[in-house]
Amino acid sequence: MHSDAVLWIVVATAIVFDFTNGFHDTANAIATSVSTRALSPRFAVAMAAGLNFVGAFLSLAVAATIAKGIVDAASITLLTVFAGLVGAIAWNLVTWYFGLPSSSSHALIGGMVGATLVSEGSSAVLWTGLVDKVAIPALVAPVLAMLAAGLAILVSYRIVGRQSPGVVTRGFRLGQLASSALFSLSHGTNDAQKTMGIIFLALVANGNMSASEDIPTWVIVSSASAIALGTYFGGWRIIRTMGSKIIKMDPAQGFAAQSAGAAVILSASHVGFPLSTTHVMSGAIMGAGAAKRLSAVRWGVAGNIVVAWILTLPCSAAVGAITYGLVRIFGGGSTGPVVVAILLVIALAAFVIRRATPVPAESPS
Repeated sequence: MHSDAVLWIVVATAIVFDFTNGFHDTANAIATSVSTRALSPRFAVAMAAGLNFVGAFLSLAVAATIAKGIVDAASITLLTVFAGLVGAIAWNLVTWYFGLPSSSSHALIGGMVGATLVSEGSSAVLWTGLVDKVAIPALVAPVLAMLAAGLAILVSYRIVGRQSPGVVTRGFRLGQLASSALFSLSHGTNDAQKTMGIIFLALVANGNMSASEDIPTWVIVSSASAIALGTYFGGWRIIRTMGSKIIKMDPAQGFAAQSAGAAVILSASHVGFPLSTTHVMSGAIMGAGAAKRLSAVRWGVAGNIVVAWILTLPCSAAVGAITYGLVRIFGGGSTGPVVVAILLVIALAAFVIRRATPVPAESPS
């Protein structure tokens, strides 16, 4: 078998990851709007999917970071990329199973770093880039979103304090249409880029491109389409966690959280930081609830989410490393990726069969 066979297995796996990313992260864009009945579930996922697709074309800064700023592209092999993707997909499935809004972005980065450490050694990991463009933004962005959402809700309550509740609710529900759309667009500018960067790494590793070239159009279109499709199918378990289990949300809080989250993510996408949109949105929701009163936040649920955040990088890195070791047992050809891919498909089918949840009925607006 030629290496091109391995390349297309890797590309297919990357598209599957992109689908699970969209599926996993649907909640970030629409959970607040659905929980406050600002948007019907069907309309919300359709709008989020469309704007995720559009957002993927607005910037390639994050894709460049993933392709060239985390690991040394010249040292990476196709098997390394494949193992990293499997680590990310596995973590997405586990956290979806338990309804935890963890980071698909950090799962991907963790999987790649783990596989790279085992295959090429620590010298192939760009530690400065990992700290500056991943670790520090991961700590700062959720806190920034929390503070911004908290300030936004305080200002909003002050402005509308003397208005009738009905008028206020209708106004903020209308505002959520815009804020949800903006967040969906920002999600596409950040999350869709990561799969583009990974496919680019695979093309470089296979010798189809050099590290200095631009990302091909077909990679951009396929990545945008996969994340949009995943978003449309939606991860309803995580939507319930984000929309109602962290705080009991009103339309004003939903509007504040979405607006703050979108502002943070668009800013990060502009400078090429691969943020976790899940971390940002969770932080914004906590800020919108805590600003009203601290007891409004269900801190036990929030704590579970934070634990998932902490575990994401090391756990996905471990799976990526183990996957690389498993693949290498079969040599450097396509046999190892084929075996692991079949196991992954079986696991995915088992998850869907056991935990599939019907889409909730549309709520009256």
